[in-house]
Amino acid sequence: MKKFDKERVLLAVAGPVIALAVAFVLSAIVLLASGKSPVEPYTLMFEQASFSDIQVLIINQASMYYIAALAVAIGFRMNLFNIGVDGQYQLAAMMAAIVGAHANLPAALQIPLLILTAVCTGAFWSGIAGVLKVTRGVSEVVATIMLNAIATSVIAYLWLPNVFGVKVGNNNTTGEMYESGWVPGIDMGDAGEIYGLVFLAVLLGIAYWIVLNRTRFGFDLRASGASESAAAASGVDPKRMVLTAMLLSGGIAGLAGLPILLGDTHTYSLNFPTGIGFLGIGIALLGRNSPVGIAFAALLWAWLDKASPELDFHGYDKEIAVIMQGLIVLSVVVSYEAVREWGLRRQQRRVGAELAAGHVLGADNNTKEVAGR
Repeated sequence: MKKFDKERVLLAVAGPVIALAVAFVLSAIVLLASGKSPVEPYTLMFEQASFSDIQVLIINQASMYYIAALAVAIGFRMNLFNIGVDGQYQLAAMMAAIVGAHANLPAALQIPLLILTAVCTGAFWSGIAGVLKVTRGVSEVVATIMLNAIATSVIAYLWLPNVFGVKVGNNNTTGEMYESGWVPGIDMGDAGEIYGLVFLAVLLGIAYWIVLNRTRFGFDLRASGASESAAAASGVDPKRMVLTAMLLSGGIAGLAGLPILLGDTHTYSLNFPTGIGFLGIGIALLGRNSPVGIAFAALLWAWLDKASPELDFHGYDKEIAVIMQGLIVLSVVVSYEAVREWGLRRQQRRVGAELAAGHVLGADNNTKEVAGR
């Protein structure tokens, strides 16, 4: 491996490693300050990861985190901050649940219909922010935050009994979906069942890498994110790329809730997971927008979620995991900036050394030329 490639790998790995190390140390300090062991909580959570039922829960949860983080990462690649993933995936899941409860097609048609419904809903909701940005210059951060609030209100309206809501006790639901829309999972015996749409998350990760790194569109997307003016000079329409990136981000976000919707709950209710979109931001940052890095970050987040309840039985608050997640996000921002500055200084020193070496070589050649005359 060339020296330059080794440095790139080092820079890519250094940020997450430093972030995790700092987060663990800060969490230990918080535990010490509360008069508790800084090591035992992590020992207990690592032990939980060895149980097969917890492993199944981690994989299932990570699949949803992974899809949400990919949606965020697409925006990041375009230098866009799509904070609306949470509203996009919740509204998309609800629309898919409504369609699944009222349409009863063969499974070969029903499942693609539900997936298409979720994609189109998420893309439509994020597209509103994209249109506002390219036509009126409205920040996508402000627009997507407001759209999250609007999505919550739309969901509340759709839950009304005279619209699409079905009351089950004190719970608001959209009614149970027809079985033709259920996606079978992988039976792990007593450990439970792995969602069938875990494979969808894997396919999305592969597609994300291929599109961004092996297609002209991916190059244009990354170029526009790095410099809109430079991309425009090469013939790329920055506004079109902004709108396309927002539509893609929202479309993928719409899929984030489908693993649990089609594989477990089969309805959208008050118990449906929330907050996955916001967690996707931290996961995308920790994974440095890389499909492999995001996968490891999603598994880490899912482990913290599913292993932490055991802490309650040993005198520790399970909120330690939440503190850990927050510290990771803060550490990521600081560590990445530090690593970036360190990389720039190394690059400047290397360029300076190469220029100096070239100057010396040129002087030697001139001396030889004069001596030859």
